[in-house]
Amino acid sequence: MTHAFELRKEIELRATAEEVWDAVATGPGLNSWYMGRNEIEPREGGRVRQFFGDFPSDATITAWEPNRRYAFRSGEGEGGTFMALEYRIEGRAQGGTVLRIVHNGVLGEGWEAELDALHRGWDMYLHTLDQYLTHFPGKFALVVFGARPGEGAGEPVWRLLERGLGIEREVVQGDRVRLTPEGFEPIEGVADYVAPGFLGVRTGDGLYRFICLQDTVVIGHHLFADEADPKEAEQAWEDWLGKLFA
Repeated sequence: MTHAFELRKEIELRATAEEVWDAVATGPGLNSWYMGRNEIEPREGGRVRQFFGDFPSDATITAWEPNRRYAFRSGEGEGGTFMALEYRIEGRAQGGTVLRIVHNGVLGEGWEAELDALHRGWDMYLHTLDQYLTHFPGKFALVVFGARPGEGAGEPVWRLLERGLGIEREVVQGDRVRLTPEGFEPIEGVADYVAPGFLGVRTGDGLYRFICLQDTVVIGHHLFADEADPKEAEQAWEDWLGKLFA
């Protein structure tokens, strides 16, 4: 059974309309806060391609108004399922920018859980966008993406993830934290986002994201260090996930 949906999100950002446009309508900009690895052909009718590891997902740009509006729509899948996304950018005379997002489409089987994941995921990613524009303006990140599906969901898996990160107490947003995943140098920074199934840590050179939604554990990091090797880092985190959930 399919289900039509529409999500609307809005955020005020401490950045110009041009800076927000570069963050949402270019591949390097999206890589600095959003999921996966992104490529954008900058024109109406152009292609949007998003990679989760080595697996691409394609869509077509349906609106292209630089610094104002950008939208795209995927092709239709089984049962007419599709995804469409629109970004609207409004600069404020007193400074700053309002970004409005409309995400709509048709979901397939299991749509309730997927819709909940989309809703909560957008809250985290828009917060990450604000962190990026505030703390790393003018920079672009290297993406590290890893996923471990089929591990179940809920407190046991999340607690296992916390133990793997060396977290021994409840973390509150704003806390200073020190993560100690095996095989990595300690990650020290601020817990900038904390919610059920989400942990975000901002360091001096990166935004680290740990997510558990539906039956999948995901890591999605944005690294601003010039010496970082994304392929090497991605493989290391994939290996870490594999050992953690072996």
